[in-house]
Amino acid sequence: MGLVNRPNKVPQFQRQYQAAYRAHTRLWMINPRSKYLWYPYQLILWGGFAASMYGMGRKIYGKNTWFSD
Repeated sequence: MGLVNRPNKVPQFQRQYQAAYRAHTRLWMINPRSKYLWYPYQLILWGGFAASMYGMGRKIYGKNTWFSD
């Protein structure tokens, strides 16, 4: 019965999010665990973009693989 007797943390979280919103913190960075998700996401996003631009540049010069000369 742990779920029934559990304390309600919604008001605490609501105060935390509203205070961060008033301080102009982005919504996706309010939670303390956000940095563990945000930074790997950005790395994968921009790394994939850079890799596709590299591959496109090689294709323009007529090289069909990433590693050949």
